[in-house]
Amino acid sequence: MKRFLLFILIFYPLQIAQAKTTLTYKVFAGGVNAVEAKMSVERTPDTYKLFFEAHTRGFLGKLAPWSGSFESYGHTQKKVHTPQKHTSISTWRKEKETKEFFYTPKGIFKTLKITEDGIDKSPGTIDKKLTDQTIDLLAATMNIMRTAQTSKTCEGKSEIFDGKRRFELMFKPEGTETLTKSRYNIYSGNAIKCSVEIKPLAGKWHKKPRGWLSIQEQGRQHDTLPAVWFGQVEKNGLYMPVKIRVKTNYGTLFMHLKRIEISDDPV
Repeated sequence: MKRFLLFILIFYPLQIAQAKTTLTYKVFAGGVNAVEAKMSVERTPDTYKLFFEAHTRGFLGKLAPWSGSFESYGHTQKKVHTPQKHTSISTWRKEKETKEFFYTPKGIFKTLKITEDGIDKSPGTIDKKLTDQTIDLLAATMNIMRTAQTSKTCEGKSEIFDGKRRFELMFKPEGTETLTKSRYNIYSGNAIKCSVEIKPLAGKWHKKPRGWLSIQEQGRQHDTLPAVWFGQVEKNGLYMPVKIRVKTNYGTLFMHLKRIEISDDPV
């Protein structure tokens, strides 16, 4: 479940205009709401800023208490989002880890600062084979959402450095579907369905798949990779994630869109 939460980060929506947009999601496992998440985005023609927070709840919250907040901001140049700074704060039980990724004005990785329970654990020199021409997960997702808006497809890939590893994030289109509103999800309308896959490239990867990579391979055994549905929740706006499905050996997890607030106008 903890790795699934990290997966959610791959799919956070953008704001459509300069006003602030806030979206609320719920993750269901076997029909039970196990995780709650909220995201807010602010954009101008030249910049973007995205903030996301999530936490486990109910029985899972007691069994596996996790919370996280994630922020990315940077520049928009020629319709491409390039990061300036990406911050990840994760708390597992009572252990808190903060990662701060810094980039140059052109979006080139510069340095990484890691703090664990108030103690500086920043790495020394990082091999450029891990960092050259990489961006963060949120910037990568923002770019694929713009692609969905302009070309009505979600095909694309980016290379990501997460602090320890380098991997390729790939989106592949799987057609379109018409979704209907339900007691789980408020979205109704056409949506672009995409499969999502990560490919290890370098860094500290285990020989046997672990974490998210293990979940991905479990889905492959069930003939389906993790999937995300992008929908246009506002007229002429970006396509945003409205549903995510992940199949595992222990069952299927869904992330559903529960609420949208654009400026002071809640949907």
